[in-house]
Amino acid sequence: MTADSAQTPMASVTWTKAEPNTLLERALSLANLRRAYRRVVSNQGAPGADGLSVSDLACYLKQYWPHLRERLLAGAYQPHGVRAVNIPKPQGGVRTLGIPSVLDRLIQQALLQQLTPLFEPLFSDFSYGFRPGRSAHLAVEMARAHVAAGYRWSVELDLEQFFDRVNHDLLMELLARQVEDPRVLRLIRRYLEAGVMDGGLVSPRREGTPQGGPLSPLLSNILLNELDQELSRRGHRFVRYADDANVYVRSRQAGERVMASLEHFLEPAGQ
Repeated sequence: MTADSAQTPMASVTWTKAEPNTLLERALSLANLRRAYRRVVSNQGAPGADGLSVSDLACYLKQYWPHLRERLLAGAYQPHGVRAVNIPKPQGGVRTLGIPSVLDRLIQQALLQQLTPLFEPLFSDFSYGFRPGRSAHLAVEMARAHVAAGYRWSVELDLEQFFDRVNHDLLMELLARQVEDPRVLRLIRRYLEAGVMDGGLVSPRREGTPQGGPLSPLLSNILLNELDQELSRRGHRFVRYADDANVYVRSRQAGERVMASLEHFLEPAGQ
């Protein structure tokens, strides 16, 4: 299957009356869904917990999409649980990703395409991960500029565990500042709380943000934008790429003060 076939599964979906211009309706519009479908197909990826593959998605949508869309608009859709996949980390150990079903990847991608323009203007100039027009290369260039300016000590922040323990209510509060459609907020919360399937067992998730779906990078940036803005308010020079963040200071003593103050700032997010 090629990305050019993205129009096929949605071709039979028609609307007989004008739809309200709300966030969820825009996310589920034919044009937005076609774009999301092309992205999911081009990314490929393994099946989720339900076993549906990317190559099966077109046929599945032809048969079930009208009903699924009605459930989404009514706020009745329940996402599948995610499939746990352990990825080795370069420094040792593993990182657990939650792979959503192919259908949920499509829905998340459709939401992402509408949410990104709402949040992108709020993000820091020193945040480089998973953002339009930004890259790891640009992050390295900014880090070098900080060092060249005399900020030769670097405080490395371990933010990976931050995602594992963040309170869902905190994230939903941040989302609600920009998202007015309550159905979108409920759907995102359901994605946050979707169970994790590992070895045939399903575990509920009461805290933490899932890493592995299309929405994951945006949710991470929304969470960590609070840190970015706090660093900016304090006048710090820093670079953040996803959960890899470094604050650049002039001395070891300054670095120790920064580390202590940031531990205090980050800790409440996990309570």
